[in-house]
Amino acid sequence: MSQQGEKPTGHQDDWWGQLYDDSTEDTGPAAVADSLDDRFASAAGTMGLEPGSAAGPGPAPESGAPPQPERPPAVPEQRPGRWERGNALGPDAASGPGPLAGPGPSPSPGPWQTPPPVRHAGPPQGPPADPSVPAIFPPGPTPPGFRPQEPPSRTSTESPGAAVPASTGPLPNAPVPWDAPPPPARQNREAALAVPNRPPDVGYVGSGPPTYDAEPTTLPPADPDALEDLVADTVLDGARYGTSTLRAVSVRGDSARFRGEPRRDSLLTARFGTGEQALVLVAMATGARATPGAHLAAAEACQWIGRAVGRSHARLSEDIRAARRGDLKSGLHRLTDRSLGKLRASAAEQGIEPEEYTASLRCLLLPADPECRTRVFFGVGAGGLFRLRDGEWQDIEPRVADVTGEAVVGFGSPPHETPEGDRLTMDLGITTPPSPYEAIAEPPRAPFRFRASVARPGDTLLLCTGGLADPLRGEPGLAEQLTARWSGAEPPGLAGFLTDTQVRVKGYADDRTAAAVWEA
Repeated sequence: MSQQGEKPTGHQDDWWGQLYDDSTEDTGPAAVADSLDDRFASAAGTMGLEPGSAAGPGPAPESGAPPQPERPPAVPEQRPGRWERGNALGPDAASGPGPLAGPGPSPSPGPWQTPPPVRHAGPPQGPPADPSVPAIFPPGPTPPGFRPQEPPSRTSTESPGAAVPASTGPLPNAPVPWDAPPPPARQNREAALAVPNRPPDVGYVGSGPPTYDAEPTTLPPADPDALEDLVADTVLDGARYGTSTLRAVSVRGDSARFRGEPRRDSLLTARFGTGEQALVLVAMATGARATPGAHLAAAEACQWIGRAVGRSHARLSEDIRAARRGDLKSGLHRLTDRSLGKLRASAAEQGIEPEEYTASLRCLLLPADPECRTRVFFGVGAGGLFRLRDGEWQDIEPRVADVTGEAVVGFGSPPHETPEGDRLTMDLGITTPPSPYEAIAEPPRAPFRFRASVARPGDTLLLCTGGLADPLRGEPGLAEQLTARWSGAEPPGLAGFLTDTQVRVKGYADDRTAAAVWEA
């Protein structure tokens, strides 16, 4: 082997084999330092080893000492492999050229190489390792200064007084006793997913499943020149302001889904203003049944009332905080009549009857001021206004007087006969012109509804159209289901609210539009 560390090439550098050949006699003392120790020191210096180390021979035996057994020839250590260079093995671990240990088989030793002797772990030569982090190495010899950590056996018993490191714990794949508590991270995750006092979802309530499918089947027809008139099957929205949490949804009914008709209900949620002066409006409208433009009329009604409230939101917000009930009722009544009047004017422009292009309108005003818990409802038409308080539903829909009735004698044109059947005039069959004092009969208008209430902590206010109000009044199972689902400490999310409002009842297949407000 040459002093540059090159491998033997056959006939070159064979002095090492001749040195240990049994046929070669000792050369004896020479004029220069050419003893065995000198040659080994020269070879050790070439390989970077220090004389007297574990790899080299020890000091020369003193005179008179018993003869020592012949030691096997020392083989220089191999250079650090690829996996060793990533560890802090000393200043010489990653320096100097040399082959890197690859994944393939190691080269076979030459005739002058022998396997390195097995060394026992001594004091570490490199930097001290952290006892809490076990050293993991690939298969092969262990780097100097490290000792692989063996997993403790569960069946073995430790000797008395043996200290166990604080960082010692169960193995990753070790079996866990069945009665052991779950880790804290898993406990927190399960507690976050579990909602107390909330029953599982149900598909329907009542005596049996509804006739129609639970999911949409047919899309409504589309006009390529009026794609903006298309209505989505479901609309979902929500927000949180002050002490209230809002959830709003509008879903096409089972009947419309089966027949491929558009959703006649329309939903609008809007915020006007900023900060505590903001005002949240929830408007929902339902178009007339069996009319081609019912969904367009409902959407237009929500847009008109939204514009009217948005332009007057500052005054409305002040009246709500100041509890001016009379001003609120008269002002909102005027805005509602103006919006529905524009809807009738739109019907006249289209050349259709006002009864065919009309909609019922129901709205809810929520102030963003956390100090104000006044909730204002107003609207025209059928629907429902409910409140869930202390686990019981309350129907707080405002009652209005019936403006229709029988004719009164002496008011307007006189009747032809009395209630007893006596005729007051003789009918001679003569056609008479209309009296100028008779008023032109107009179609009766739905009465205006208004209610301002103060919410309590824990209340749930529900505003909905007839598609949800009718089954809620007619099927006790639906009220019980919503009570169990909405009586928790936290309001449901958007997906949960959608699921709750889609609980079906046989015999009720209209569109459902609802807005619920949870009070913190």
